[in-house]
Amino acid sequence: MAEVHLVIGVAVLALNLAAGVWGGVAWLTNRASVAFWYILRAAQASVVVQVVLGAILLALGREASDPIHYMYGSAPLLVNLFAEGMRVGAAQRELPEGIAFESLGATQQRAIALRIVRREMGVMTIGALLIVAFAYRAAQVSGKLF
Repeated sequence: MAEVHLVIGVAVLALNLAAGVWGGVAWLTNRASVAFWYILRAAQASVVVQVVLGAILLALGREASDPIHYMYGSAPLLVNLFAEGMRVGAAQRELPEGIAFESLGATQQRAIALRIVRREMGVMTIGALLIVAFAYRAAQVSGKLF
């Protein structure tokens, strides 16, 4: 089980790094990216699996050599939750107050939609890169990977 936890840990690092880089490039080039969202969701799923595996190992009596591993190991799940919460508010920040979106012209609607998606991608990209940092530290303090 510990080996699976290690393999999923590598997947957490790789998938979140991929999502962070992909999202960063898309954000910098001012483009929406459908692929980013698929990579991000796979990265988020790997985080959930990793935290569940860690909890199972702990329940089975397999404690980490350094207790701070638990903080670094569970922080990515919290980052995902907070980032998703922040992403929800992106649309409200981009929509003009007192103006119905449907009353805008098609060009204005597309421009606002791109700004919303770009803001959402920015939030989630920062979250993915933050997860990479936490996962890297979790691996370091575990003494198993680095």
